[in-house]
Amino acid sequence: MENDVGSPQGPVTCGSWIRRPENLNLVVLGRSKRGNSCPALLQIFSFDPKTVSLSTSPLANYVLEAEEGDPVAIAVHPSGDDFMCSLSNGSCKLFELYGHEANMKLLAKELTPLQGIGSQTCITFSVDGSKFAAGGLDGHLRIMEWPSMRTILDEPKAHKSVRDMDFSLDSEFLASTSTDGSARIWKIEDGVPLTTLSRNSDEKIELCRFSKDGTKPFLFCAVQKGDKSLTGVWDMSSWNKIGHKKLLRKSASVMSVSHDGKYLSLGSKDGDICVVEVKKMQIHHYSKRLHLGTTIATLEFCPSER
Repeated sequence: MENDVGSPQGPVTCGSWIRRPENLNLVVLGRSKRGNSCPALLQIFSFDPKTVSLSTSPLANYVLEAEEGDPVAIAVHPSGDDFMCSLSNGSCKLFELYGHEANMKLLAKELTPLQGIGSQTCITFSVDGSKFAAGGLDGHLRIMEWPSMRTILDEPKAHKSVRDMDFSLDSEFLASTSTDGSARIWKIEDGVPLTTLSRNSDEKIELCRFSKDGTKPFLFCAVQKGDKSLTGVWDMSSWNKIGHKKLLRKSASVMSVSHDGKYLSLGSKDGDICVVEVKKMQIHHYSKRLHLGTTIATLEFCPSER
């Protein structure tokens, strides 16, 4: 969704799909405040696969308090019953979904371990929903059990500043990247760093996503080498780089893997989107400047539709 200049609501800052237990696909959007009359808010929309569009009106709204700031990032739990939202005031808040499409409500809960921890640029749940991770602007990385919130890893100096992160399909590993171009692998059960991915001095590893098809244990990374944007592949058995390929013509800003693991998608800093067939590592679809030449901040495959 994009905002018209005259829109009474603030611009969208983050969003995600929600796959409900009744096999209904919803979308949650976070909007920043606009002036003094339009507060920051979270909105839930229904999705119509036939028209490939969202509902004209939200199913539910949640207005954020002024002191909470704006939504920064959203992570939806695999159950589809709740989602986490990091806020610009330096806290994270849990939101539970109640009711059905005709009468849906959001209930907010504050989680003590995630209050006042600083701006969290990356938040995510593991594929099985048993782990939650948060990576901060200050480089602090936290991994917790869910829903007990027991701390598995608390590393204040994991990175200079966390850029991106992703859980492996089996929830055994977490990959994280830094704004300085480094990338680390964490063994979750032990709560320790396992290795740092090797790279050349002129390379910056910016984004990371694990393969999700269940047969090929790879880690995909968006690598910036000078003015070239490359997609590298690392073998999870050795954490050695297998190779790389130039897929996106511009610098990548976001990366996503489809739920069945068949497709990889990259969004660029000037609005291009590239969809790649993982098996052949060939471009399946390429669209230019879909967002009027602006950076694509969120990119995610629909849970059940192409």
